[in-house]
Amino acid sequence: MLRSLALSLEGTVEAPHFDRAAFKVRRTYVTLAADGLTANFKFTPDEQQFKCMMLPEAFSPVQNAWGRQGWTTGILSKLDRADLRDALEMAWKHAQPGTRR
Repeated sequence: MLRSLALSLEGTVEAPHFDRAAFKVRRTYVTLAADGLTANFKFTPDEQQFKCMMLPEAFSPVQNAWGRQGWTTGILSKLDRADLRDALEMAWKHAQPGTRR
C-alpha cells in the first residue's frame, strides 16, 4: 500500500536506496524496507514528536543521528490507510522544490 500511495503523490519517483526503496521528489522523503514491514519517513523533529506521541505503537525515531534530524520509523501493519497517507503527505511536502530542510 505504501508504494501505491507514495507514487500517487505528484512528482514522486521510486529509486533504489541501499537495501531499501526510496520515494522522492527533489529529495527522499520516505524509504521502504526490503521486507515491506517498515518505512522511514522524513519529518521535522516537531512532526516526529507529534507522530510518536499520537501513535506510539506505530512510530518511533530512527535510533541514530538521522533520527535526531526527524527520520522516523513507521511499522506499516500498525497504520491504517488514512494514517499512512497523512504521514506520506507530511513527509512529501518537505521534499518539494523550493523547500529548505
